[in-house]
Amino acid sequence: MDIQVGDIVKLKKQHPCGSKEWEVLRIGADFRLKCKGCGHQIMIARRLVEKNVKEIVHEN
Repeated sequence: MDIQVGDIVKLKKQHPCGSKEWEVLRIGADFRLKCKGCGHQIMIARRLVEKNVKEIVHEN
């Protein structure tokens, strides 16, 4: 899976705010994602991101 910093990804499950779209802020062993709905930031393991990505909506 070719995900780059700045990409917008759509995950399978939605955030409690109702948004499914996340912006990729950092890539490594962990990903830092920012919710496009409310701006909440999370750190999540690479394997969980790769498992839960439904599609890459926008690539920079």
